[in-house]
Amino acid sequence: MSIKSETLVKIDKTDRRILEQLQQNGALTNQELAEKIGLSPSPCLRRVRALQEAGILLRTVTVLDHKKLGLSLTAIILIGMDRHTPERFAAFEEQVSEYPEVQECYLITGQDADYMLKVVVPDMDHYHHFLLNRITRIPGVSGVHSSFVLRRVIDSTALPLGYLS
Repeated sequence: MSIKSETLVKIDKTDRRILEQLQQNGALTNQELAEKIGLSPSPCLRRVRALQEAGILLRTVTVLDHKKLGLSLTAIILIGMDRHTPERFAAFEEQVSEYPEVQECYLITGQDADYMLKVVVPDMDHYHHFLLNRITRIPGVSGVHSSFVLRRVIDSTALPLGYLS
């Protein structure tokens, strides 16, 4: 498989270890990170800053426990659009980006749908309201198919860094 080399950033084994550690715990202090990867703090900080400047480290987030916050229902929604025009897609994407319930939105192919959304809400009543009063009211939505997550078997934000040389 060929990947355009100009889109890739070269990283070494130390950078990879930094990325692995930060994917596991983005709240590590520079001192803690340096100890885990076997560097002194100054070179570790320089490397982290270089990874940020290269656009590899985009942001640091905190992962919350959705169930403890009462957000127990996760739905995967496949959405079909009536027209496949850039304007229709842009309007849809702009609208769903305003909904905090939407955790992920993908323009997809290979299904009888154009978009796949991951939505988190407290319960089925809230989902019903979200679907009828938000999603189906977006101009161009012609079909909706919902599936509900029974259990999160794998729920990771970590990228597979084993492919990096």
